[in-house]
Amino acid sequence: MSMIVEITLIAVIVAIACALPGVFLVLRGTTLVSDAITHTVLLGIVLAFFITQDLNSPLLMIGATLVGLATVWAIEALQNTRLVSNDAAIGIIFPLFFSIAIVLITRYAGDIHLDADAVIMGELAFAPFRRLVLFGIDVGPRALWTMSVILLGNGLFIYLFFKELKVTTFDAAFAASIGISPVIVHYALMTSVSLTAVGAYDSVGSILVVGFMVGPALAAYLLTHSLKKMIGLTVIFAMVNSIAGVILAFSFDTTIAGMIAVVTGLTTLVVFVFSPRKGLVKASVVRRREQKRVNQKLGLEK
Repeated sequence: MSMIVEITLIAVIVAIACALPGVFLVLRGTTLVSDAITHTVLLGIVLAFFITQDLNSPLLMIGATLVGLATVWAIEALQNTRLVSNDAAIGIIFPLFFSIAIVLITRYAGDIHLDADAVIMGELAFAPFRRLVLFGIDVGPRALWTMSVILLGNGLFIYLFFKELKVTTFDAAFAASIGISPVIVHYALMTSVSLTAVGAYDSVGSILVVGFMVGPALAAYLLTHSLKKMIGLTVIFAMVNSIAGVILAFSFDTTIAGMIAVVTGLTTLVVFVFSPRKGLVKASVVRRREQKRVNQKLGLEK
């Protein structure tokens, strides 16, 4: 398998794995929380590394996931005081946790391959060089297998708890009245987001993880009112953006993650403008028709 094919496969798998929980983040209006989580998990990685002294230890993923959940809890705890808004709470917790991680890396892990820039930017081009060897057999890039497992987990989570996710997303009060705990479902979703962010950061970086979680889901949301169709369109957008981004990155000899992020942003912007259901052009046409109808009723226009 060539390196380009491996890079493309990793990009597609990461994109779909991130996009699936992103559907519910977009619908719940909590996309900024995903941005916070993708940065603050670095603190969990650093703390777990200090305990294990092993960058390949599975405890790093556990530590990062726990810090991701702690981020969500801290944001909601601040918001529940009603002294600060949700975005203000994110603006307090996100820099605090992330800055602590940076200080710890700078002070105590300067000679270790634990780099804040790699977490933020990532580098897909290096992913094929980190191989997974089982019983002396090279079975492919480690990131490909890691993200495939996470993708499978996210897919199973949505499939098994689709009803719970749907009800708590659209009507949390009704969900509670029929015995479905919105809090448990919410934290289960945030656990999925945290695990996905931790698995993906080494390959694509936190910036692209946020792009993958928000861009495809938002584009799909603008095209349909059906949740199942939205999930399907989200997967398609994630695949197309990744493949196009990799091809363009090699064509222009530039950063792969950066180009995929650009393609994701552009496709979302195009859908935002031209969506036949909720696009900017459609909204403008409808607004002008309504204004014309009102003017005609008032006798201001024939």
